[in-house]
Amino acid sequence: MDIIVGKWKPVILFHLLNNDKLRFSELQRAIPDISKKMLTNELRDLEYHDIVHRKVYAEVPPRVEYSMTEYGLKLKSVLMAMQSWGLEHLLHLNDLGRLPKKS
Repeated sequence: MDIIVGKWKPVILFHLLNNDKLRFSELQRAIPDISKKMLTNELRDLEYHDIVHRKVYAEVPPRVEYSMTEYGLKLKSVLMAMQSWGLEHLLHLNDLGRLPKKS
């Protein structure tokens, strides 16, 4: 579970699952609250575990694209179930009146 849990990994995986491939800058724009360093670290960890593929193009400036590996795609059903439960949980908290009030 350490491979896919945390504040940022599920968000990164969500974006990569919903796009064929994304450049680093596209991921950064899609997740504006993540720092470059954190995004880099999380992507490296996901790459190490063969969840994400990193492709570097020999261009100037260098272009790097990230995509899900075949192995990583096996997580799709797990991540979709987590998303579904998360949405259901928010509705449950709302029904209980426990969601924080927006200012």
